[in-house]
Amino acid sequence: MNATQIHLTAGGALLARLKRLGVDYIFANSGTDFPPIIEGLAEAAAKKVDLPQALIMPHENCAMGMAHGYYLATGRSQAVMAHTNVGLANSAIGAINAAVENIPVLLFSGRTPVTEKGRFGARTVPIGWGQEMRDQNALVREASKWDYELRFPEQATELVDRAFAIANSTPKGPVYASLPREVLCEPYPYQDIGDAPRMVPAVVGPDSRQITQAAEWIAGAKKPVIFAQHGAGSAAGFRALAEIAERWAVPVCQYWAVQLAVPTDHPMHAGTDPAPLLEDADVVLVLDSLAPWSAELHTPPADCRIVHLGPDPLKARMPIRNFRSDLSIACELEDGILALKAALAGKTTPSGVEARRARIVAASNAQRRSALDKVDAGSDSVMSADWVAKCVSDAIAGKEAVLLSERGCPMPPMTLRHHRAWYQEPHAGGLGWAFPAALGMQLAEPERLVVATMGDGSYMFSNPVACHQIAEALGLPVLVIILNNAEWSAVRQSVLEIYPDGYASKTNRMPLTGLSPIPDFTKVAEASRAWTRHVARGEDLPGVLAAAIDHIEKNRTLALLDVTIRS
Repeated sequence: MNATQIHLTAGGALLARLKRLGVDYIFANSGTDFPPIIEGLAEAAAKKVDLPQALIMPHENCAMGMAHGYYLATGRSQAVMAHTNVGLANSAIGAINAAVENIPVLLFSGRTPVTEKGRFGARTVPIGWGQEMRDQNALVREASKWDYELRFPEQATELVDRAFAIANSTPKGPVYASLPREVLCEPYPYQDIGDAPRMVPAVVGPDSRQITQAAEWIAGAKKPVIFAQHGAGSAAGFRALAEIAERWAVPVCQYWAVQLAVPTDHPMHAGTDPAPLLEDADVVLVLDSLAPWSAELHTPPADCRIVHLGPDPLKARMPIRNFRSDLSIACELEDGILALKAALAGKTTPSGVEARRARIVAASNAQRRSALDKVDAGSDSVMSADWVAKCVSDAIAGKEAVLLSERGCPMPPMTLRHHRAWYQEPHAGGLGWAFPAALGMQLAEPERLVVATMGDGSYMFSNPVACHQIAEALGLPVLVIILNNAEWSAVRQSVLEIYPDGYASKTNRMPLTGLSPIPDFTKVAEASRAWTRHVARGEDLPGVLAAAIDHIEKNRTLALLDVTIRS
């Protein structure tokens, strides 16, 4: 239907505008505030108006995780719609994760009707009173770049345009709008649904003078180092960073990496320990890193020059973050890396680069050999997380797989070679992320092998019954691997770091860390007809992994492995 002939409610117009801006999916958990949304979907379908596909989400945490994962796979913002304040509260962890990771999710939730009677869409059931809040937006305001409440029907498409542009402006991040039921029920008076966007995102490009200065420092450095936590921005950025590191002999440290910046077998890949690299560095390039090293444990030399480059190099959202920055370059990560490569292209490498390269390659090879030599199935056949990671790495070799790790497979024993090979949980720490994010990635790329590895606690946090229902309903054949040690191991390790000789370290069972008796996770997955296996012996894991991948490739349904590991 021609845009000039469209007559919709405000709810229908809002949905249609999302599609016009490139939103593919609405991940929705509906409630009593949804009648105008549901009617808008049906109305638009009847009038042959193109809309995003609305997917039923049994829990809002799954909706936020899937939107997050879909964006990582495609670079396109998606929408989440939640039920009033209670659904928004369930979305809050996902919003916090998205905010810290600069993921531009468009989050909407209904607002309980403002009126008690006398207006179409007014309150009809007791929860209309029970869900009223003085400031519903406050539930996610601190995790949002922008928030608003729709006041009038004629604002519907303008609101979508503004939300989308702000979410996708540098630095990207989630936005939120609340949608009162009465407003969505009203007719939309304008015929601009198919028009071009009123505004476009503001993208900040690298300042040429700053890039020139950074290039001069790197070219003249004797012991430069790169710290990267959020990858390199794109396949082009990934290649460019690898070339910069190789040509200029700059080791790359991926401390607590959320995405892969260089292949783990790249000659300049220097592992995950900042200490030996930072102690005598003279130039440090920090690429989009929230905390490039531990301020408590690591201190760069006073005369070292430090460059921070990324969408928000000073991480302005963080109240306290005092890592020194002698040069702060605000830009999208890919653009900054490509500009830096171009600026370095015309410079001559100094005579000491070859010797430096040889030292770094030798150290990198020795470090990798040492790490792999320590990996075995376990003397008592009980696996370590490193053994699981090595076996998974071998199993997915050559498949261009995507692997997510939420307290799952550690990076050091793995061979990861492409820019989308690795995703770790957000630094916000909102647990239950990996499983739904993997579902979102699989939705975006149905033919790619997507592997979600997670600890037992993270699996429970993911609302697994809801995730398995989604996987079956949408036909998403993710490989889920649970590293099961029946405890909150991250909590236990944190206690040991702070109190290595304390009372808790001497107890047989550290307080508040155990998860025994642990559920039989295979039964949870089997309730949604998934293929499952328990794996308790290290020597059995390679064969079970091969069988799981074979099942996925042939039958296209989810496979889950519950793998017992030692603490």
